[in-house]
Amino acid sequence: MNPEDLQALVDQSMPYGKYKGRRLADLPGHYLAWFAREGFPAGRLGHLLALMHELDHNDLRALLGPLRSAPQDHTG
Repeated sequence: MNPEDLQALVDQSMPYGKYKGRRLADLPGHYLAWFAREGFPAGRLGHLLALMHELDHNDLRALLGPLRSAPQDHTG
């Protein structure tokens, strides 16, 4: 688990399916559990969904709260 993956959970949306457009961090637990049973997709999306499933399963969704409102660094 790295900070970039955690930030991606709150920034990225589900690209397809019943919950298309919903942030990965906001996917319901039963949907994540379905992926865990049936198999996560390949690549980065699958990695992020597996991570979100672990957070949900271990009741750690609250860890993402501060990332939702974290100010973006626009210096430069």
